Amino acid sequence: MERPASSKIINNYSAADIQVLGGREAVRRRPGMYIGSTDQRGLHHLVYEIAYNSVDEAMGGFCDHIEVTLHADNSVTVVDNGRGIPVDMHPATKKTALETVLTVLHAGAKFGGKTYQVSGGLHGVGSSVVNALSEWLEVVVSRDGKKYRQRYERGIPVTEVEVIGKAQGIGTAISFLADKEIFTTLEYDFDIIAERFRETVYLNKGLEMRLVDEKTDRELTYYFEGGISGFVRSLNRNRNVRHRHPIVISKAVNSTIIEVALQYNEGFSDNTLGFANCVNTIDGGTHITGFRSALTRVLNDWAHRNKMLKDDEPNLVGEDVREGLTAVVSVKLSEPQFEGQTKGKLGNIEIKSQVESAVAEGLALYLEEHPEEAKRILEKCITSSRAREAARKARDLIIRKSSLDTGTLPGKLADCSEKDPALSEIFLVEGDSAGGSAKQGRNRRFQAILPLRGKILNVEKATADKMLAHEEIRTLITAMGAGIDDDFEPARLRYHKVVLMTDADVDGSHIRTLLLTFFFRHMVDLIQHGYLFIAQPPLYKIKSGKQEHWVFNEQEKNEMLAGLKSKASKSELQRYKGLGEMSAEQLWETTMNPATRTLLRVTIEDAARADGVFSVLMGGDVPPRKAFIQAHAKSVKNLDI
Repeated sequence: MERPASSKIINNYSAADIQVLGGREAVRRRPGMYIGSTDQRGLHHLVYEIAYNSVDEAMGGFCDHIEVTLHADNSVTVVDNGRGIPVDMHPATKKTALETVLTVLHAGAKFGGKTYQVSGGLHGVGSSVVNALSEWLEVVVSRDGKKYRQRYERGIPVTEVEVIGKAQGIGTAISFLADKEIFTTLEYDFDIIAERFRETVYLNKGLEMRLVDEKTDRELTYYFEGGISGFVRSLNRNRNVRHRHPIVISKAVNSTIIEVALQYNEGFSDNTLGFANCVNTIDGGTHITGFRSALTRVLNDWAHRNKMLKDDEPNLVGEDVREGLTAVVSVKLSEPQFEGQTKGKLGNIEIKSQVESAVAEGLALYLEEHPEEAKRILEKCITSSRAREAARKARDLIIRKSSLDTGTLPGKLADCSEKDPALSEIFLVEGDSAGGSAKQGRNRRFQAILPLRGKILNVEKATADKMLAHEEIRTLITAMGAGIDDDFEPARLRYHKVVLMTDADVDGSHIRTLLLTFFFRHMVDLIQHGYLFIAQPPLYKIKSGKQEHWVFNEQEKNEMLAGLKSKASKSELQRYKGLGEMSAEQLWETTMNPATRTLLRVTIEDAARADGVFSVLMGGDVPPRKAFIQAHAKSVKNLDI
C-alpha cells in the first residue's frame, strides 16, 4: 500500500527534533504545571510560594515575623526575620547557594531533613518557579553581619551576589514583579491573600504575619495565641454550636505533629479543613481519611455503650457524624508527599493510621470526661442518620431518573441535541417567561434550557430529606445527571457549562444566591472543575437613531449617554429588569451567543472564606447577616429598589 507523502517527514524524525527545555524554559513554557494557572489564582500562588519559605523558617523555630507588601506597581515584597538564605558556594552547582535556590529546580534545604524537620515546600521548586515567572526578582539576605543582594530578570541573574552594607539583624527579603507576558492579570486580591495568611497564623502559634496593600492603603496583622482552637471558633462564629468549646487533640507520633480541633453546630454542612505543613490540602488526603475513620468509629462506640443506639440499630455512617461539623486537621511532618506542585492532596500512607490513632484516643477521652456534650453531639448525629435514610430513598429515585438510559428527563427541560458534555451547556433560567424567550432564542444543537419556578429552597437551612423533597431541586439534580454530595460523579455530568441566568433585580440576585448555595454545598466538584458560570445580561438598551447599544453596568451607561450628548444625538434609554422583557433575538444577541456574550466563571479561591459567606448570608442567624450587609453596603452596585 502506498504511504502518504507525510511519511517522508516521519522518516526524517531524529534526535535533532527532540527539544530539551531547561528548568527556566520549562516553567515559562508550561507555567500551569507548576502554579496551577496563569490567572489571578496563579498570581497569588507566587506570593504563597515565597511566603511559605518564610513560614518554613517559622515552623523550624527560626522566625516569628513575616511581612508581605503589595506595592502600587504590582510588585510584591516578602520579608522575614529568619536565618537568611546561605550565600556561600554550593559544591555541586559551583554557584552560590542563593543563586542555586533561585535558579535550579528541586534545589533547596528541605530534602535532606536536616535543615527543616517540617516544611511546606518540599518539592523544592517554589522560589525558582517564582523567579522564572517574574519580570524581575531581587533578593536581599541579612546574615553574618552583612547584607547581600542579587537581581534576576525572567529567572536569569543580571548581577552577582554582592555585599551592599552591614546588617543589623538576620533575615531574607524577596521582591518580585510577576511577568505580564505570562499572567493575564497582575492585580492581587487583598482579602483572598489575607484569609490565607490568617489560616497560616492560626496554624503556627507565636507567628505574626503582616499584610500591607499600598494601592488601597490597607493593612492587617495576624497573631493568634489560641492556635487551631481559635480557628474553629472563628469558622463557627456565626453559627449556633452544640457544645461551647472546641474539642482539641494534640499528639506527636515519631516526628509527626498532629493537631485537631472540632466543634459541632446546628447547621447541615461539613466544613472540615485539612493542612499539611500549613499548606491547605483542599482535596483532602490521608490525614483527612484517618480523622474521619476515627470520628465515625469512636462516636459509634460511645453511642452503643451509652444506649443511644440499640444493639440491633445500624451504625452511624460518615455522612451522619459529619453533618454540622466544623473541624481543622493539621499535620506537620518531615517528608510530605503532595499530589502535584500546588499540593492539593496529601498522600503519605503512614499519616492515616497516625491521625486515626491520635484522634480516636483523644476523642474517646473527651467523650468520657464530657458526657453532656457527648450526648448533644450524638443526638445531632442520630437525627442526621434518620434524615439520611429518608433522603436516601429520595436520592435513589432521583439518580434512577437521571440516568440517560431511562429517558425520563424533566418535562420542563428543553434539551440540546449534542450528546458530548464538553460541547453542551445548560441555562438555568428564572421563570417561564424568560424560559420561553431562552428556548426560542437558543441554539438547539448545544444549548439546553431549564426554567425554574420561583425561588428554590434555601439548602443552608434544610435537612437532606427536606431538600430532596423540593420539586425544583429534584428537577435540577435529574437534569444534571451526576447525583449529589458523596454520590456526585463528574463523569456522568450531562453539561460542562452550567449557566445561571437570572433577572437583574433583587429577586434575581436572591435566586442566583440560592442556586450558588446549592451548588457549593451539594455539587462543589462542579465548581472545582470550572463548570459553573453566571450569565451577564444587559441592564440597559440605549437607542440613538437607528442604532441600538446594549450596556451592562452603570458606568457604561453614563459614558455612552455622555458620548451621545456631546454629539448632540438624541437617545432613548430602556432599563431591563427581567430577561422576559427581551425578545428571543435580543436575549441571544446579548446573553447567549458565545461569540458576543460575557460569562463569569464561578471559582472557589478559599473554601473557608466561601463557607463563612454562605453561612452568614443564607443561615438562620439574623445579626451576622445584618452586620455583613451593613459592612458591604457601600460596595453594592446596580441595586434595584
